[in-house]
This record gives sequence, structure tokens and C-alpha cells, in this order.
Amino acid sequence: MTEPPDATGYRGPATLRLAADTGSFEVHADLRGKFEPADGRYHWYGRLAADASLAAAVGRGRAGGTLRTPAGTAQCELSDPDPWLRYRISGVSTPPFGIDPAAASAGPGTDDRASRVQRHLPAHVTVAVIGAGFGGLGAAVRLRQAGITDFVILERAAAVGGTWRDNSYPGCACDVPSHLYSYSFAPNPDWSRSFSPQPEIWRYLEDVADRYRLRDHLRLSAEVIRAQWDPATARWQLDTTVGSLTATVVIAAAGPLSEPSVPDIPGLDSFPGPVFHSARWDDAADLTGRRVAVIGTGASSIQLVPALQPAAAHLMLFQRTPAWVLPRRDRKITAAERWLYRRVPAAQRLARLAIYLGRESTVGAFTRWPGALRAVQRVASAHLARSIRDPELRARLTPRYVLGCKRILLSDDFYPALAQPNVQLVAAGLVKVDGPVLTGQDGTAVRADAIVFATGFVVTDVPVAHHLFDGNGVSLADSWHDDMAALRGTTVAGFPNLCLVIGPNTGLGHNSMVYMIESQLPYIEEYVRAVLGLGGRAAFDARADAQAQWNDRVQQRMARTVWATGGCRSWYLSAAGRNPVLWPASSWAFRRATTRLDLSEYRAIPAGTVSSAGHGAVSAGLPG
Repeated sequence: MTEPPDATGYRGPATLRLAADTGSFEVHADLRGKFEPADGRYHWYGRLAADASLAAAVGRGRAGGTLRTPAGTAQCELSDPDPWLRYRISGVSTPPFGIDPAAASAGPGTDDRASRVQRHLPAHVTVAVIGAGFGGLGAAVRLRQAGITDFVILERAAAVGGTWRDNSYPGCACDVPSHLYSYSFAPNPDWSRSFSPQPEIWRYLEDVADRYRLRDHLRLSAEVIRAQWDPATARWQLDTTVGSLTATVVIAAAGPLSEPSVPDIPGLDSFPGPVFHSARWDDAADLTGRRVAVIGTGASSIQLVPALQPAAAHLMLFQRTPAWVLPRRDRKITAAERWLYRRVPAAQRLARLAIYLGRESTVGAFTRWPGALRAVQRVASAHLARSIRDPELRARLTPRYVLGCKRILLSDDFYPALAQPNVQLVAAGLVKVDGPVLTGQDGTAVRADAIVFATGFVVTDVPVAHHLFDGNGVSLADSWHDDMAALRGTTVAGFPNLCLVIGPNTGLGHNSMVYMIESQLPYIEEYVRAVLGLGGRAAFDARADAQAQWNDRVQQRMARTVWATGGCRSWYLSAAGRNPVLWPASSWAFRRATTRLDLSEYRAIPAGTVSSAGHGAVSAGLPG
């Protein structure tokens, strides 16, 4: 019987997913926890009831993973099984159970941190940050370092982590090396692999929230329903699921990988089995011994398919367009390396720099000389040939566009999984579902027990844009007309006092997005300082002509890139045929472009004035 969550813990059923991708386990958990003043973090712990299958997977050793209860989800560690094989389970930071704020403030040993996170919204803040992923947490750290502490972080979920919290599918990991896919100001010497698995990245972001004392600013389960600019007061009015507040500046950091893209397939509602997106993984769906259909062959799919194949009775992969796949060359980071990084931080900084320079050295092939990618394409072709001996299957897996036109994928086990006898490649998109029968565009019909959509995210129509409104009540999404644009990827004409983290044309095809986020943060800090300098009597709005000049230059550069000339139609392109997603130059060039705020690209709008995105003679050159 499940006991309701209270101030001290949780007792009842839970789902445990091990980080080693050895499957999910339905367990019974008895948990409790308390706030530790010594380190300022919440520590929770307990025991799992004996389970033979879990014992077989873990043995007497330690294991990391994710525990999900009806009240929440959290990273955890298993250790110290007792003689009856009841494992100790523990974790730090966000617990997998609710905290009663009243009880949490009752005295020593209670979750003071959690009560602060869950307290009511303030009536007004200087800055409201939307989202608690890499972008939102990075912006919050920058604000605190700048001495701007009057801010809240509004997060719709019950924990920080963004896309690395939401994507918990088997095999989920990063395709950028660990040392580079992290904040430069918050290195992690304890990465276990050269390419971090999802649970470690999520745990890293939880640790950043603790290390930089962001918990006081967090408002979890506080989804922004509507944020509208009020020209009369020169403030943003925000309505959330837990109340309303105003803010002088809004930093929208919800990210482009926040809303799953699920195609509208005729008859999908008639399918009798479980249907879900990889970014909304259903732990209750047991796919062992089932006929599983995976839709899509992108970055999620090539990790998911090898993880599902061994347990599935039959796996059908629907492929609309094949992708170029390069060897991943993942490896364990040795104990000696971790020891060195802990004791000599400069060694890890050097490793990070080497990875960055190695990846950055390829930017010219993507942005200026796409023909140079032919050499890399030969490596991908050789990788395919080594892995797939069947010439017919190999032909169906060979793309007909230049490598780099679509996202380049990294995997050592995707092709071997496709070569297994229980895997069927349907070289066509899914077009119809009739009960348990799925039909591809080429007429191929297969029967399935479960459908998993690995179809990516809504990227060119950023979901948060539908919740941001100008002074006339027009949403940012409508103002973009399916063709998003911004000034230096950060501010938008007609939307004063608004900054976007990972805005239009800030994406990369060759390097780490965390680098791009960090490049925006000084620019955003300077923008916030400039707004505060107006004393609340006015706001700053990007000039429409500055934004237009900037984006004209971006698109001029885009014309010669592999994304425009490689012969493919990718999710990078908008309905208008433009590429509003990627940055068509070096990441260093973007950093130089956002080094300082050029006030000539903005205009001050007195309170009481509805912005009309004014014009003026400006310069919006692209460096590098």
C-alpha cells in the first residue's frame, strides 16, 4: 500500500532504472531524508525491499541510477545490501518525494531547503528566469556572480535538469565529450566516461544548483502560462501555475529541446498498446519480449535501438531518411585520470581546451568548404561497411546527401544492432496505423505491441515563444510568422527587456552548446545592467533595423554552408526555407559578437509607450 508523501519521506512502489542500462525494476522503497546544514543540501536515504532480479543485476557492488515514485524522480546510488539483499539507496538534492513546507520549517533536521524552494512567489523581481536546464542555471549563476540576487528561476518540472531530466530513455547519453559539455566555471573531475550518460549530466546540474546556491531562487512545478509586457509599468506580468508576479527583465531559457515532436499519424489513436515519445519515457511499459516499433533514426534513436534490441522479441525501425554515423569511440575515464583532474584542475582545463580546439578546427568544412567533408564521409561509409555486411541493408542505410547537411550521429553499436536477426528496417516513414498494424510510406505493413517515437523536438517553432506576448498582446511565435529571428541570438525587436538563451541562430553542428550559452551570459548581464540603469522608468528594445541587418548577414553566410548546399531537407529549416537554428561561423566568432552590448542597436522606451520596434542607422556586422 502506498503511503502519501510527507515531510520525512515516502513508502511505497517505485521504479528504479540503473545507469548501466540493465533495465528497469519495479521495487518497494522505504525512504526518508533531512536537510544537512553542514553542506546546505538535502540528503535522502532508505532501503529497497529484496528483489531477485535487482540482486542479479547489481550483486554486492554499487550502482547508480534513477528512482521514480508517484511523487517525483531523483538520481540515486545503491550500496550495502544487507544479508536479505535489501539495498541501501541514497541521494543528494531533489528527493523523489514531496516535502511539506510547514513541516520543513518546523525545526532542525527538516528540509529547510525544500521549503524555501516551494515558498510563494514574490510580487516582483528584477529578473525572472524561465527554465532550469543548462541555460537557466547558467544565467542564474551569472546573475549571482554579478551581484544581482533579486531573481527567481521558474521551472515547470519538479526538479532542475531540463532536457537531461526529461530524457531518461535507455541508452541516453551526450554526443559531446564530457569535459566540454559542462560549464567552464564548474568542472566535474568525476565524469565516468568520455561521453557522459544522462544520469551523470542530470546529477551534475543538480550539483551546480547546490554549489552556486541557486535553491533559494528556484520555484519548481511553476510553469509559465503567459508572460506579457506591460508598457504602462515597463514590467513583465507573468502568470504561472502557482501564482503571478512581475519582473523588470525576463530571461527565457526553456531551450529548443523542451517539447517533443510527435507526427500526426492517421489512426494512431486506434493502436491498442503503449505509445510514447523517447523524451517522455514510460517506465511502466515493459518492452521485454514485445514487438517494438521505433519511429525515427536521429540522435535519440541510435542510442535507443541498441538498448532495446536485446530484450525485444522483434524491433521494427521506421526510417524516413538515413543518417551519416561516425564511430563514437567512447571509453571509461580511468581512476588515475579522475585523480589527476581532482588534484590538478589545470589538467582538466587542458583536456577541455584540446577537445574544443579539435572540434573547432572542423568549422570551416561546415561553413565555408563543404567539399572538405567528403573525406569524413568516407570514414562514415567505411564504418557502415564494417558493421553491415548485407549489401541490401547497407544500401538502405546509406544517405544520399553530403555528410553534415543533417546532424552527424555518433555510435559504435547502432549498426551492429540493426544487423541482428530480430531487427527489421523499414526504409520509409510511418504513414498509417490500423490497430496493431503499422504501415510505412512504401507499403510495408508490420504488427507491433508498442510504439516509441524518437522523432526529436519542436526546434524551429520554439514552444516558449507561444507564452511570451508583447504590449499589444501578440505572441512572440505569431510575430515571427514561423520564421524566428533575433538580434545576436538574444533579444527581439518589439519585446523589450526580454533575453533568449539559445535563441535563433545560436545552434552548432560541430561543438558544444554549453560554450554558446556561456558566450551569451556576459551579453545578457550587461543588458540587465543597462536596463537597471534606467531606474525602472524605461525599457530597452532591440531596433528592428539592427535585428534585420544582423539576420541578413547571418543568412548570407548560411548560403555557402553544408546545411544549405548539402542536398537535404533537415529540421534546421523553417517553413520559409531559412535556417533559423544554426550559427554559420566559428563559435569563437559568436563569442566575440556577444562580448559587449552595443547600445546603438537598442532604443530606450519610456514607461507608458507601446514598443513599435523602431528604426535607425546602426551597424550590425558579424566578426570572424
